[in-house]
Amino acid sequence: MIKVKRLNGTVFILNALYIEKVESFPDTTITLTTGTKYVVLEDVEDVQKQIIDFYRSIQLLSNPHIRGEENEE
Repeated sequence: MIKVKRLNGTVFILNALYIEKVESFPDTTITLTTGTKYVVLEDVEDVQKQIIDFYRSIQLLSNPHIRGEENEE
């Protein structure tokens, strides 16, 4: 889960597993796999860092094949 703020400053928690893409239009827009879009105050880099931190916390990035490594050694 990641914590983000709407443009009006309201904080909400979003399940990062459902994020399909994060874009800047110039406001940061998060699109979920359901098609729902959220416009947030954080910049793209901050959202990306939160997503990576979340993936690491649930050990999603612990698999070397997901990280793109050919050999586990």
